[in-house]
Amino acid sequence: MTFKRSILCLAIYGILPTATSAIAQTEPSNSEENVIEKISVTGFRESLSSARQLKREATIIRDSIVAEDIADFPDLNLAEAIQRVPGVAINREAGEGRRVSLRGLGPDFTRVQLNGMEVLGNVDSPQDSRGQRSRDRAFDFNIFAAELFNRIDIEKTYAAEQDEGGMAGTIGLFTARPFDYDGFNLATRFQPGTNTATEDAQYRVAGLISNTWGSEDNGEFGALISVAVSSRETQEQGFNTFRWRLRNSQGSTFGENLPQSDIDAINSGDLRFPRGNRQSVWSADQDRLGITGSLQWRPTQDAEFTLDVLHGEFTNDREEIHISSRGNGSTFLGGGTTVNGIEFPNSQINAIEFNDDNEVLFLDVSGANISSETRIQQAENTFDQVVLSGKWTVSDTVRVSGLVGTEKSDYSLPKSDKFYLETFNDVTADYRAGRFEASNTFGFNTLDPNEWRAHEIDLEEFEQSSEFDVAKIALDYALTDTLTLKTGFNMRLFSNSGSRLTANNLLRSEWQSGEVDDDISAIARPFSEHDDNVWLAVDQSAAFEFFNVNREQALAEQSPSNNFTIEEDTNAVFLQLDVNTELGYMPFNANVGVRYFQTDISSTGEINGEITTVSNDYDDTLFAFNSSLEVAEDWIVRAALSENINRPSLGALNATGSVSDRGAGGMIEIVADVGNPALSPFKSNNIDISVEHYFGDFGFVGLGLFYKEVDGIVGQNTALNINFGETNLPIDLLQVVLDSSGRDDLVASSEFPVTRFIRPVNLSETDITGVELAMQSDFTFLPGHWSNLGFVGNVTLTDAELDYATPDQIANGVSVVLPLTGVSDTLANFTLYYESKRFGARISANYRSDWIQQVTPTATERSEEDRRGFNATTYVDASAFYQVNESLKLTLEAINLTDEREEQFSDEARRLYNVTQAGTTFLFGVSYRI
Repeated sequence: MTFKRSILCLAIYGILPTATSAIAQTEPSNSEENVIEKISVTGFRESLSSARQLKREATIIRDSIVAEDIADFPDLNLAEAIQRVPGVAINREAGEGRRVSLRGLGPDFTRVQLNGMEVLGNVDSPQDSRGQRSRDRAFDFNIFAAELFNRIDIEKTYAAEQDEGGMAGTIGLFTARPFDYDGFNLATRFQPGTNTATEDAQYRVAGLISNTWGSEDNGEFGALISVAVSSRETQEQGFNTFRWRLRNSQGSTFGENLPQSDIDAINSGDLRFPRGNRQSVWSADQDRLGITGSLQWRPTQDAEFTLDVLHGEFTNDREEIHISSRGNGSTFLGGGTTVNGIEFPNSQINAIEFNDDNEVLFLDVSGANISSETRIQQAENTFDQVVLSGKWTVSDTVRVSGLVGTEKSDYSLPKSDKFYLETFNDVTADYRAGRFEASNTFGFNTLDPNEWRAHEIDLEEFEQSSEFDVAKIALDYALTDTLTLKTGFNMRLFSNSGSRLTANNLLRSEWQSGEVDDDISAIARPFSEHDDNVWLAVDQSAAFEFFNVNREQALAEQSPSNNFTIEEDTNAVFLQLDVNTELGYMPFNANVGVRYFQTDISSTGEINGEITTVSNDYDDTLFAFNSSLEVAEDWIVRAALSENINRPSLGALNATGSVSDRGAGGMIEIVADVGNPALSPFKSNNIDISVEHYFGDFGFVGLGLFYKEVDGIVGQNTALNINFGETNLPIDLLQVVLDSSGRDDLVASSEFPVTRFIRPVNLSETDITGVELAMQSDFTFLPGHWSNLGFVGNVTLTDAELDYATPDQIANGVSVVLPLTGVSDTLANFTLYYESKRFGARISANYRSDWIQQVTPTATERSEEDRRGFNATTYVDASAFYQVNESLKLTLEAINLTDEREEQFSDEARRLYNVTQAGTTFLFGVSYRI
């Protein structure tokens, strides 16, 4: 594998020039007749027209988004632009789009290609509840500024010439190239702005310069460079609970006025208390830099070569501040114990209210355990890609095309540190205003340092890196005027690696032994950015110095965890027949083909500190058929049948884990919890049908039906009471565990009993069915200036359920049927626009119904969180422009006009887990072009 990667890198940097004479641009699944060579449009209406033409000419089912102008995409964020397409849903961070789900399948199932090459870029979420530091195949679209791109293709059906994978579809991103424009071009845009939550001064700056030289007779050459820079502050604030649990008094006493009926209810253990009771603010300073460069050479009209380079940087300096309960199970209950001579006082329940579902809606407690948490994070991401591509028409019947490219994405969290203050004091938690309305009221001066003491420090570092090296070559041979045979070979090398380092509970032992000074006035600072309360936070730099904490030394003394490396080496070959003819008098286009691929996997990780490497391989042959028939003028019917796969998530393929003894009282209970590099890919059988009508200059209406039969979905499985040999883990690991448990009288063997064996496995199958309805039209039938109005809208309805039950549950007749994670059953987008030559404005609304993020099929009543998800959202954005002259344009953007709430729920009852708001962003813009 190392040898192949070296060869690829040599080719990319030009040391194998003889190979590039046959290299051509291979865009993701786009046959030559579907490629628009020149994209130079102005105005929102013209961008709709160009996108409509791309859709109409494609044989596959595809939607496109085209830039309105040079360095002027119709949305500020790529994910937000893509969400306007039928069947697309996104999730957001601090009000900005992050990840894309397509046609009922989550972000892990959507492949992203950049300038024809598959890429992967991960950032993270500032919130643990949203999956911070996920190691997966999902692409984070907030890495890049939207201004770097001039076209996006969303390919919803699969053709044999496409790379296998991306079961939901492929999103193709395209940066600008010099041959996209004529002659010399210069464009700049400056956008200062602010956000209602931060009231900061933020900005976005973008610029592009390009030129072309030569002529068709003597050869043509072009060069382009574009730069986009932005800086902004973000803030999300709200209330969260860490979910809800059944509790009893947990050591609390009862106030004199508390009715006996309430005491009996509390002691029964049937009441469900909110955990966390936490008021929170997540703030960040975000800086984004993007640079693209492109060189194009057309020595003759039969050959063209392109070198594309992209560099991106995204840094995120974050601070999160919380005030929350820290008692038993993170409730306001508990106390009555002594640790190392320090007494934990009993909390006293003074008043309680609960509903008919035994959910505690109001709680008044004296002496509750309360904490103030200050967390500082630094997140950094860099992305680099180099792609050399070209096309060469050898003769009237033969064309050769190809591509070589390399990409690397590095994400690091060099600092993620928490500092806790603690107090025992009076507090009320009130959930009576509504399901997702909550507040804390404190019965003491939360800004008084004398009320708090230092409690704990937790330190963390995390990093991961992803790399792709790709080579493609394809041959098109025209058999006749109506038939073209295509064949090609692809080689793709992918690797992902990462590690985590933690040093937790610093200061706790010193505090417990009474060695920590209770006077925290030197490190405390008032925090007043939450709308509902003020409290003391910590100056971490001062705190580390005050308590003599050496961060680097503390981490150096720890062993890295969660370390693993995954490498995938894939070779593929395809054969495809393209048809361009007529059936009767009806134009007919189709492609039919097969693709064979073979993938070798190597997964290396740690189990109980021992390095383990596991290898696996799989192969398959995939069939694909796509067709379009113009049954009447401007009426097109499309049909597609295909097979596709999706490789398992990186987290599931890891070779890390643990083997431990969970027994008590001298009893041995072996529990093994590991990843599974032997997982097979998901596989889907797909059927797609659509009817499209094109009218006027911009009008379109379409109805699409899609069906996916998905097999091999991965889920977590727990096998009970098996022999150790069935785990396929080394026997030596078991012997080490037995020895460390003090049972040197026991000898490890393959027959030794294992109480629980936990690992991901290929479990279930499911069906996904959906309907897409889309429409766009000008209102030319209206009189006067009203005819400048127009409308774009779409609605997608999706039905997908899955039985999440583990094999053991199924054997016992248990089923856990719930909606497929990531699926919203209703998506809708509506844009109303007005556009004249000088002035234009539009307002857009995006609706996403509720959806489930995570399912835990083995959840019990006492530790219940059988599911986690998000309530429905509607985001409203608006923009306007005024064209001063041909070169100068003024713009105004408003993002999240209604300051929409993100409501995350927990459990079947959909209780409050996390609710936040991120404010409205306003940007004023000045654009100038030559």
